[in-house]
Amino acid sequence: MSYDRNECRIYVGNLPPDIRTKDIQDLFYKFGKVTFVDLKNRRGPPFAFVEFEDPRDAEDAVHARDGYDYDGYRLRVEFPRGNGPAGFRGGRGGGGDRMGRGRGPPARRTQYRVLVTGLPPSGSWQDLKDHMREAGDVCFADVFKDSTGVVEFLRHEDMKYAVKKLDDSRFRSHEGEVSYIRVKEDYGGGGGGRGSGGRSRSRSFSPRRRGSPTYSPVRRSFSNSRSRSGSYN
Repeated sequence: MSYDRNECRIYVGNLPPDIRTKDIQDLFYKFGKVTFVDLKNRRGPPFAFVEFEDPRDAEDAVHARDGYDYDGYRLRVEFPRGNGPAGFRGGRGGGGDRMGRGRGPPARRTQYRVLVTGLPPSGSWQDLKDHMREAGDVCFADVFKDSTGVVEFLRHEDMKYAVKKLDDSRFRSHEGEVSYIRVKEDYGGGGGGRGSGGRSRSRSFSPRRRGSPTYSPVRRSFSNSRSRSGSYN
């Protein structure tokens, strides 16, 4: 599927003067395939444009990296004026629930759903999605104020693998908090969040190709960390 290039392009400002193209790639590759980084650092304060293959990855990057503290510099990450997915109010202060925003058909939901308990307070839906992608293709994830979450997979076998392999696994949030989570099948399955008790931070996804960079809880290695507040490690 081809997308409008402008919808995949984000602006990154307030960068440190010694920033390199590789540093910017390291900041953003976690969200999806980065196709191009255009760093402007020859005159005046440096800034950059980053292009993703998928506009949904660009949207994730704006929400997660805007305001991120990078070596003492609070990054400004937003869609260039007039760009970005339809209905997206990118930039500082434009957060909120993203369900139903963006482009394309309605997000897919499935009955292959697990309940997750024992999440650390700073655990975000992005953290949870990355953790559970060890088991397979995640199409929905959400976290709640009571340190619980839900995850839906595209396939039954992925859900079963998550229960078997990720129950009592080591979970690390983007802020470095660590806990051991419990993962159990939700036999009620399908649809809906938890009403007003949720954090309004849920997100449905199109499935990623296997092999994309993910945090791997089983091997206790990670390529980067996801952010709810813009603080990635």
